[in-house]
Amino acid sequence: MVARTDGFYARDYSLWLGWNNMRYIIDAAFIQARMLNRTLILPSFVYARACEYSLDVCADFADMVNRGDAMNDDQWREMPYEDQMGYRIPLPIMLNVTAMRAVHPVILVSDYLRYHGLPADIESGRGQWDRSAYHTHAPVDGSASGPPDLFVVQNGWYDPTGISRVDVLPEDMKARGGWTPSALTENGTGGQWEEREEDDVAQQLRAQFELFNQLDWDRAVQTLRLTSAAEKYALDKDDEATAALWASGWEVLHTFKGVHNSDLSKAVIEPTRDVAQRSQIRAWKDDYSQIKARVLLLEGETHNGRKAGAMRFTTTDALKNFQRDVLYHLQPTQPLQDLALELANRMAAKVEGRLWMGAHMRRGDFVGLDWVTSSSPAGHMMTVKRHLITGQRMLEDMHGEPQMYDIPDVQINTDLQTRPAPQTNDPFYVATDERDPDALKLFREQGAILLPDLLSMTDRRLFGWPIMLTDVRAIVEQELLSHSAFFTGTHISSVSGGILNMRAAHGADRRSIAMD
Repeated sequence: MVARTDGFYARDYSLWLGWNNMRYIIDAAFIQARMLNRTLILPSFVYARACEYSLDVCADFADMVNRGDAMNDDQWREMPYEDQMGYRIPLPIMLNVTAMRAVHPVILVSDYLRYHGLPADIESGRGQWDRSAYHTHAPVDGSASGPPDLFVVQNGWYDPTGISRVDVLPEDMKARGGWTPSALTENGTGGQWEEREEDDVAQQLRAQFELFNQLDWDRAVQTLRLTSAAEKYALDKDDEATAALWASGWEVLHTFKGVHNSDLSKAVIEPTRDVAQRSQIRAWKDDYSQIKARVLLLEGETHNGRKAGAMRFTTTDALKNFQRDVLYHLQPTQPLQDLALELANRMAAKVEGRLWMGAHMRRGDFVGLDWVTSSSPAGHMMTVKRHLITGQRMLEDMHGEPQMYDIPDVQINTDLQTRPAPQTNDPFYVATDERDPDALKLFREQGAILLPDLLSMTDRRLFGWPIMLTDVRAIVEQELLSHSAFFTGTHISSVSGGILNMRAAHGADRRSIAMD
């Protein structure tokens, strides 16, 4: 597997983040490794935050650790003891690594260490690549005589302010901008653009870009209308507007709309266009495919504040390939998916075969941060039920073909056409991290079905100990809600972003959501 590639691709993984944010980082790492034809190295483990039962119950099966000690991080030090603890669990419990390998070579850090005759227990608990300890031994198969050499893509090279990081430079873009490839420069680029003087159009576009460090297509066209380009081009036509941008040294890039214009939940279901000054575009493949070191490491954190994939794409084909990876190639394990489908069938039975609706109610730390629509459980439930009333009406009034998301290879969820709409008093599913017994009692009194109401003892026996971990249960609930006919959640939750992706992949109607 490794021999088919040009070496290894490593990351400094942010293991202190929750699973969904880690999943977004892995999404980006997968496409980065594929573009460079390098074997992707993933962490051997992640951290589950809590046990559904007492700490010691899960500790009998999973490696319980003090998260502050394990990750050398003080953010949990002042919390109650039970909140400081977590569980180190194998990554393949959360993610189907075998399915990823069918698309591109992927190994775990433990595989890399074993391949180089190193003990597994030296793996960093924080997720950082150890630049010294991991590079002391030659591979055990004799394919090299010395330890693997290392090249570090410095964090500041990736996408400093003003720079637009993309996947690859197309040949026509290189020709338009006079791109000259070179050996890697001191600022980490593999070439340079021809210098050109800015015209009035470029100056106006740059002023708009600098307001938010990005410029979307609609705002770019509005800006063009206020410049000399309006006299030369029919700007109501996409090809003419594109030509105007090209003429002034700007390019059209492809990315995804944030939910409510936020990129905290990195859904890949709504493609959109941005524009960027050509001279400020840097391409991952063009910069780093020339590196011959056995291990290429992207230094530090490149997750927060970025679009899905941590880069934009220069073609729609490349964007669609990334969508395929996220939606179809990077999947929860099959047992997780099978359990979620069985639970979805039980939800359908509870509503006598009608379409059913669901919600994600993020409570926990969001309440303390004032990131919820209401700090009180009753107020939050009122908001959820208001959205569900809207959802019921939408499902009642939906006629004709469902409106699918703009994603490749999607198949319509035929339930939307064959099952009757929900009735007013139908129960609905709620995924929540709320643990207060009184709040959960209130939710059930309002019609909510919670995970313990659907899980059977047989499910627990068949699935095994991981189902006791809240992070594993959360993936089951994400998959379960992907089968709902209508979904409501909060746009700033990474959990909701994962649900939106899963729903799109299962053929959900794009109208069937309400996001706070």
